[in-house]
Amino acid sequence: MKFGLSQTQEMIVSTVRDFVEQEIYPHEDLVEQTGEVPDEIAHEIKQKCIDLGFYASNFPENVGGAGLSHVDFALVERELGRGSMALTHFFGRPQNILMACKDDQIERYLLPAVRGEKMDALAMTEPDAGSDVRGMKCAAKRDGSDWVINGTKHFISGAEHADFIIVFIATGEDDTPHGPKKRITTFLVDRGTPGFTIREGYKSVSHRGYKNMILEFDDCRLPQEQVLGEVDGGFAIMNEWLYATRITVAAMCVGRARRCFDLALNYAADRKQFGQPIGRFQGVSFQIADMITEIDAADMLTLSAAWRLDEGLPSNREIASAKLYASEMLHRVTDASLQVFGGMGLMDDFPIERFWRDARVERIWDGTSEIQRHIIGRELLRPLGS
Repeated sequence: MKFGLSQTQEMIVSTVRDFVEQEIYPHEDLVEQTGEVPDEIAHEIKQKCIDLGFYASNFPENVGGAGLSHVDFALVERELGRGSMALTHFFGRPQNILMACKDDQIERYLLPAVRGEKMDALAMTEPDAGSDVRGMKCAAKRDGSDWVINGTKHFISGAEHADFIIVFIATGEDDTPHGPKKRITTFLVDRGTPGFTIREGYKSVSHRGYKNMILEFDDCRLPQEQVLGEVDGGFAIMNEWLYATRITVAAMCVGRARRCFDLALNYAADRKQFGQPIGRFQGVSFQIADMITEIDAADMLTLSAAWRLDEGLPSNREIASAKLYASEMLHRVTDASLQVFGGMGLMDDFPIERFWRDARVERIWDGTSEIQRHIIGRELLRPLGS
């Protein structure tokens, strides 16, 4: 069993980290102050990523991507985690679910997304349907050969920049012994489609500039050709393509924690109290020791889960464990780092208070910590008949 990175993987880490430090860090203060990413900066980041050959690196080579493995891509996301999400969003990583495109959809959506000509967003969450996906009320009904959609989605990241949205919508309901069960279908919805509106969402304390949007459907009519995958096959698409988003969250949490830790470590070595660096005091040095131990553990959990995907091994529990542990680790590391900085940690002279704020959402999106624990427990107990 090898725990080290290959020469190619070391190159990936070095290249992406340099990109983040040179192209992302310089703009972070502006985004924090304004809550916006200027269009020219967004375009510049996107174009430099394309020139670097890393745009859509999560897609296979046969559609124009870089063909990175799950482990390789986790390393990319880990390094991107060091920077502002509002800015790294333009280091393009289209949704892998677009690999389900077929026929005309390939030329209209998949290939333009991989080339960076179009940007996508994913819409699943609703005001009354977060973790309970089957509770969604946004519904589509057949009208001849078309579908007519009504309802609302919210917390949709990246929709303000998207040329089209991948939307999960209820298309029917089955009676089961456990009660009604929604059937879900995935649709591709172009910006500007009549009856479809994208508007500003809520102001979040986490990830300034990385906006969440609200999508409204009012008798929005879509042809059958806009269905991604099979009718009522939304859950099959989720299970095939969306599992890896939890690895992305875990990897980015590790990267953010390492940047935060580096700042805390250097501050502990430089800041003097009572005639010596505060890092020499056991109360601080023990926090430093605990932080790096947890970061390394989260890193190994995440890369191990990605490795299992590459090997074609069952990975659901391992991915859930990585997302759960890494997101909760980030909470503890950012809080401990702020404590090392003391009062200065709460000031915007340092990014510590930003990391502290940003860390909170990681335990909620892409499946709350409670949902991850449910997945882990279910995967362990089901084989035992429980």
